Amino acid sequence: SFHMDIALVVLAAGKGTRMNSDLPKVLHPLAGAPLLIHAMQAGASLSPLHTVVVAGHGADAVRAAVLDHDPATHVVEQIEQLGTAHAAAQARDTLKSFDGTAIVLFGDTPFVHPDTLAAMVQAQADYDVVVLGFEAADPARYGRLVMADDILEKIVEFKDATDAERAITICNSGVIACNSALLFDLIDEIGNDNAAQEYYLPDVVGLARARGLKATVVRCDESETLGINTRAELASAEAAFQARARQQAFEDGVTMPAPDTVYFAFDTVIGRDTVVEPHVVFAPGVTVESRATIRAFSHLEGCHVARGGVIGPYARLRPGTELSENVRVGNFVEMKNARIGTGTKVNHLSYIGDATLGERTNVGAGTITCNYDGVMKHHTHIGDDVFIGSNTMLVAPVHIGDHAMTGSGSVITSDVEPEALALARAPQIEKPGMAKKLFAMLKAKKAQQQRGS
Repeated sequence: SFHMDIALVVLAAGKGTRMNSDLPKVLHPLAGAPLLIHAMQAGASLSPLHTVVVAGHGADAVRAAVLDHDPATHVVEQIEQLGTAHAAAQARDTLKSFDGTAIVLFGDTPFVHPDTLAAMVQAQADYDVVVLGFEAADPARYGRLVMADDILEKIVEFKDATDAERAITICNSGVIACNSALLFDLIDEIGNDNAAQEYYLPDVVGLARARGLKATVVRCDESETLGINTRAELASAEAAFQARARQQAFEDGVTMPAPDTVYFAFDTVIGRDTVVEPHVVFAPGVTVESRATIRAFSHLEGCHVARGGVIGPYARLRPGTELSENVRVGNFVEMKNARIGTGTKVNHLSYIGDATLGERTNVGAGTITCNYDGVMKHHTHIGDDVFIGSNTMLVAPVHIGDHAMTGSGSVITSDVEPEALALARAPQIEKPGMAKKLFAMLKAKKAQQQRGS
């Protein structure tokens, strides 16, 4: 099988002025993950030995996001932004002993396909420099790829191009694959004698050709090279991502009557014969197994729903929620960090947080696990075949044994043994005729106030 040692260099130093944001451009979210993470994920499919992210504007925030995603990544800083070649050069020290193919990607170009990068690596076996190009519908201001048959002669920036060169429609994505040592050697030769006085990475092609080295182009669809510079472009990219994710879900056997209203995260996994009703949002970290039903207006994040689950409508599953098979989570129920056993039902208006529930248990409407004492979080444990009466307050830490019951309206502050009935509410008092007298008094008072005014 074909194998080559690979290093990724992801350029993520730009400010993104047109975003009009305090957040570095590459950290703006697409499908629940920063743009930069999408680019890193595409490259990760090649199993690189090294991944180097070049940060600049907002470097601390970029470093934090990168290391949160993959702690093995090297983050280096470009102090002054002097162009793409200068940015790529910041990876030199990290890769000084690496002898393989370096691929330069861009943190604001999230859609490059893993297959495309694999094709570039393949081509790099036969050519010294490989550039990713695309046929532009509107070539506008892109750099042009000047070709002679399969050989790439040079890349010309639009503002430096002749009229004949501007007529070329195959354009430069900026993505480059090259032997690592050669890449840094070529970068050393790049000058900044151009309209913007920047050190342009694409200049490596002309310099390689001047040495008698070979360069070529791998082509991809223009949609893969979509760079994101404005919030409007970010919204368009989100729409493109969601359209693809919905199409993939259909192919995976998911039913969605109103697909345009369902929003996926970059890592959402949904099994076949699951039904997702309108207006459902999947935040990151969700797995839904087969034959589940996610009903309308539900929001899921960081949770796992096993087969046959019925969730919602209007349910909120928060991180750490693990539902076993055939669990029911109903209207206006919020769950967080909760493990729910097979066949258990929490059907209405409840908050279940920091809790473990057994099998076949029924939680009545308005039940709340009081997990927070103002400083610490505490755990609630409910066994199998338990009946929790409506509007029970479970003051954690507390343990309810198997086959136990709580009476409606109880505030449970101590453990309940198996098979016991726990009642914790004031006894009901009845005063005959009192309602009638009370209303008469109140009406008389109201009439007196109206006369007084």
